[in-house]
Amino acid sequence: MTDMTTANPADLSFEDALRQLEDIVSVLERGDISLDEAIAAYEKGTALKAHCQKRLEEARLKVEKIDVPASDGAPQSAQAFDPAS
Repeated sequence: MTDMTTANPADLSFEDALRQLEDIVSVLERGDISLDEAIAAYEKGTALKAHCQKRLEEARLKVEKIDVPASDGAPQSAQAFDPAS
């Protein structure tokens, strides 16, 4: 079973967070854990899901900042993403 006491989701890469979330879903679907473990897994899964959604939104905003002209499809300019703006 995935360790429910692992690092803060914000410290994980998107891929690691998603992998942990998938592991938690598998464990919960099997139903072979205690109620307390299931609650802890659900809470950890909720935090991992929020982290993954945040990282995906950041990536989407980065992609939107790339200015692609219609003529040749090559990026005309790209702006660094600033999460504070």
